Amino acid sequence: MNERTSEVQKVAPHRPLTQYYADEAARHSWLRRVFDSTAVDYDRVESLMAFGSGPWYRRQALSRAGLTRGMQVLDVGTGTGLTAIEAARLSGSGTHVTGVDPSVGMLANAHLPAGMRVVEGCAEELPTADSSFDFVSMGYALRHVADLRAVFSEFFRVLRPGGRACVLEITRPSGARATRWLRFYMRHFVPAMARVVGRSRDMPQLMRYYWDSIEACVPPQKVIEQMRAAGFTTVTRHVVLGIFSEYVAVKST
Repeated sequence: MNERTSEVQKVAPHRPLTQYYADEAARHSWLRRVFDSTAVDYDRVESLMAFGSGPWYRRQALSRAGLTRGMQVLDVGTGTGLTAIEAARLSGSGTHVTGVDPSVGMLANAHLPAGMRVVEGCAEELPTADSSFDFVSMGYALRHVADLRAVFSEFFRVLRPGGRACVLEITRPSGARATRWLRFYMRHFVPAMARVVGRSRDMPQLMRYYWDSIEACVPPQKVIEQMRAAGFTTVTRHVVLGIFSEYVAVKST
């Protein structure tokens, strides 16, 4: 496969956001830099932004997706470990969870459950063996990848038959009024709050980018189509409060 064909076949989650980086080629280095620099503030700002509900919601979402005791879990885009902590609680032990993230800053500032293993790597080329996990989770990181097709193919590859993938994302509301409210909250109020409570000068910019990537992201049906194209036989989407999407895909036995 030549480089041009590979590029054509990529399915990006959104167009290049050139107010943050020049083009798609510069996206990866920009994201790595901004996540590295904001890692020290990430958990504090996330908790304030979600009014402290993040741990409870993540745990409920993973449980709805079928994560149960004893499962081996791969948490992709693990960041500071917010989703991994809840995965460890449901699976019964941190030793059941492996985290993957490209940001060394995030991993260095992670608060991980005892026994959890972390590996530096990206979702498009997971540094794990075929058919080695029962469950793959990704918490609010899908908008940061380069290629949905490659990511879901990797999820399918590393799952055992019968395994499940759960992708948590914030999606744009269907109504114009709700969209305007969420845009104001996430693009203006949250960055202002991050400027006050954060130590990193990049944190307000990261929060603005969060909303811009949400608004530009492909529609949920496109995500579902790409999961099915990767080989998953059963794909569902559960929506909470009109904005929290839980994509769950099952690898057939």
